[in-house]
Amino acid sequence: MSESTSTPRPRRRRRAMVIAGAAALVITGGAAYAYWTQGGSGTGTAATGTTTGVTVNQTSTIINLAPGVAAQTLSGNFDNPNSGPAYVTSVTVAISSVVKAGGAPTGTCEATDYTLAGSAPVNAEVAAGNAKGTWTGLTIAFNNKGSVQDACKNATVNLAYTAS
Repeated sequence: MSESTSTPRPRRRRRAMVIAGAAALVITGGAAYAYWTQGGSGTGTAATGTTTGVTVNQTSTIINLAPGVAAQTLSGNFDNPNSGPAYVTSVTVAISSVVKAGGAPTGTCEATDYTLAGSAPVNAEVAAGNAKGTWTGLTIAFNNKGSVQDACKNATVNLAYTAS
């Protein structure tokens, strides 16, 4: 063999080192992406919040209740202090007290001198905030008892509303 046809040894050696380095990269690179798979389980918790009751507001003005005068309609809206809407089914009303006017004639003036009637279905979500939604349908009237009821002149009838 002559020297001109054979590859010198340093070149073979360099080529062998390049191939060995490339092989090492392939093997090492493949190991970097290897992983095990495994299922598992665990536990956690979640909590629900609570709500605050809505306030029923009367927006109708009721004046001049008297014997023989027609019933007057009660209506209003709601204050919802919650961060989201609250569902209201209906509004009911009761007389919480009757306060006689100062200087009114002697005698009694009480809840039985007045009649509450009607119904106030709402069946709706009331948005968060003040003066939201509406209700109506309840009425108040002065009872004509067929006797002197002067003790009720200028009396104040305090009403208590309940939303359900």
